[in-house]
Amino acid sequence: MKNTEKKVGILWFRNDLRLHDNEALEDALNQVENLYPVYVLDDRWVNGKTSYGFAKTGLHRMRFIIESLIDLKNNLNSRGSDLYCYTGKTEDVIFDLVRQTGANWVFCNRERTQEESEIQDALEKKLWTIGREMRFYRGKMLLYTADLPFPVTHTPDTFSQFRKEVEKFVLVRKPLDTPNKIYGGKELQSTTIPNLKDLGFSETSNYDCDSYQFKGGESEAISRLNYYLWESDCIAHYKETRNGLFGDDYSSKFSAYLSQGCLSPKLVYSEVKKYEKERGGNQSTYWLIFELLWRDYFRFIAKKYGNAIFQFSGINGHKQIVRGGKEEFEAWCDGRTGIPFIDANMSELNATGFMSNRGRQNVASFLIHDLKVNWLWGAEYMESLLVDYDPCSNYGNWNYLAGVGTDPREGRYFKVLNQAKRYDPNGDYVRYWIPELAHLDSGDIHWPFANPSLDDVPSIYKNPVVLTEVPI
Repeated sequence: MKNTEKKVGILWFRNDLRLHDNEALEDALNQVENLYPVYVLDDRWVNGKTSYGFAKTGLHRMRFIIESLIDLKNNLNSRGSDLYCYTGKTEDVIFDLVRQTGANWVFCNRERTQEESEIQDALEKKLWTIGREMRFYRGKMLLYTADLPFPVTHTPDTFSQFRKEVEKFVLVRKPLDTPNKIYGGKELQSTTIPNLKDLGFSETSNYDCDSYQFKGGESEAISRLNYYLWESDCIAHYKETRNGLFGDDYSSKFSAYLSQGCLSPKLVYSEVKKYEKERGGNQSTYWLIFELLWRDYFRFIAKKYGNAIFQFSGINGHKQIVRGGKEEFEAWCDGRTGIPFIDANMSELNATGFMSNRGRQNVASFLIHDLKVNWLWGAEYMESLLVDYDPCSNYGNWNYLAGVGTDPREGRYFKVLNQAKRYDPNGDYVRYWIPELAHLDSGDIHWPFANPSLDDVPSIYKNPVVLTEVPI
């Protein structure tokens, strides 16, 4: 007799908050008749602390996640399904849902870093006890491990060599389409997405400013992609503008959407290639793909070396010279080092959860090489605050600047005053984020401590935490 029992699945959304190019969703729809899309706001991320005591997930990223969940729920609703959102311990919540719904499988996109892997491993072991299993897919990367011209354990240690090999041998796969219909089950009651207050966050913040304001969700991600390429042609000038500090369009602003999986890197790649074909390619269009390869490189390095990227001595065992302590670190965090360019960047981070790539390199270099503070403190502070936090990219970049990664050119030192003069020549960025200095002219604004005749600036800008050489 033919078995007519309908197959049931749970689709566990993680850092893949989208319907387009979602392999776990695609396969689940081919395997089961009743599918329950689930997201868990894990207590360890919502209320947890990093090892140095920072909030695991800061206000700006939590707001972005909530907005992304609301958008995902709406997109699922429009296709006949729903998003079931819970709080608690992920492996316990999903295990209980499997028993409640009679699900045959849990479908999800695999994560590779330690904390995320521990949760998926714990869930998998619990499911084995009741004869159920997980099915893993890939959703974060542009490239596939199976397509690489080398095993992951032999990933080249330098980005330049990695890039040359993958550009020569690897074809990027096409993104999957968004399904038109998603059939849900009837065993679960609909849930609401909690707001910030429900999760213990303050609804108030310093978010009302002229800096770019990220709004979470796949719909916003697709809109930004279309705008940056097709509506504005900003991509055609990306290489020239990418080192900007201020405004909406100096960079793509895809990072937060990529980190939460609202936007597939394969879709970005596909659209860039389409743009090049229809409107012409140049160094700028290539450079956006170049940055996608950097993201993958950091993830492959994390796979290759595991938890070493999170350790003080990093991958190569080098130990950073540390002389600075809590006082210097808190001055850096609060944007009161007395170096205007550093303080402006940290003020933007604290107010918005975002900072330009140029700013990130400078504040990290300053913490490591000028203040000589433990680089892990800075990495964890950014882990907490960044709206676009990605563990591999964040710690990979800090490894690079601290000289504990894989590249022999690492330990790079940025002369922050030279950088300020080059990238904020008129001081407009500093004036915006440090209004106490707005009256200074471009000759003084980046190094007021060098002009003893100034008597109308805060004392910290006369006597900074550390002095650095003023460029001639």
